[in-house]
Amino acid sequence: MLAAGGVAAGIGGLAGDAFTGATHRVQLTRGDIPVPGLPGALDGIRVAHLSDIHLYDGLHEAALRAMQLTREARPDVTIVTGDVVETADQLEHASVFLAGIPGRLATVVTLGNWEHAAGVSPGEMNDTCRSAGAQFLLNEAVVLDAGGRPLAIVGLDDPRAGVAYPDRALRTVPPWAVSLWAFHSPGYADELIGSSLPAPAAIFAGHTHGGQIRPPLLPAITPPGSGRFVAGWYRDSFAPLYVSRGVGTTDIRARLFCPPEVGLFTLRSV
Repeated sequence: MLAAGGVAAGIGGLAGDAFTGATHRVQLTRGDIPVPGLPGALDGIRVAHLSDIHLYDGLHEAALRAMQLTREARPDVTIVTGDVVETADQLEHASVFLAGIPGRLATVVTLGNWEHAAGVSPGEMNDTCRSAGAQFLLNEAVVLDAGGRPLAIVGLDDPRAGVAYPDRALRTVPPWAVSLWAFHSPGYADELIGSSLPAPAAIFAGHTHGGQIRPPLLPAITPPGSGRFVAGWYRDSFAPLYVSRGVGTTDIRARLFCPPEVGLFTLRSV
């Protein structure tokens, strides 16, 4: 009976923590992005990646911790791959959040399925980003000057709730530029296999929350649009793809064995 009571207490503790502490213990995930022939000026460029903030009750603890980690990391570029808000009235909080995660060269933001579902218009998101010193990309690219070399950030519409037009976004990208792509739902990366599009150095996506609630020995449950992807690096798709576990939560406001994260990745010449 004592053993059974201990197990029950442990399960109860895990369950309680899943709805409280586990939701805002944000991890900083570091890694390198090897790029063959990377120009020396781009070697060492640091990219912060955040996704799925879900500011459902304003600047919640996970969002505040993610802001702190990003500021301390001092990235050159910050990429946010959608689902920042769940309703249009959260855009004022989104402006504060985006202003608090600045990239030295740029902060870029794409749409997620939640913005589409909430009816957040491209104009509203663009205004929110501009007020925060960020740039909203909707099937567009921004070409940054990094030490005299071009670094293109290509931001696509959410491929699940919207329509991604990579060919349109690439029109302003010089063919010799190193590029990074960003979109929300990662399953689209496999749809691009075999296309004639030039593959980027890396793709950043979110949407899955890494499964968010991950009981041991059970497969991750991910939303439509995730494809086969759950979390972390995948190097067997159209291009190297990183899928973020996200910052916030949705539907069930809990996390279990799946901590929120901010990614910090460094371009490296190989």
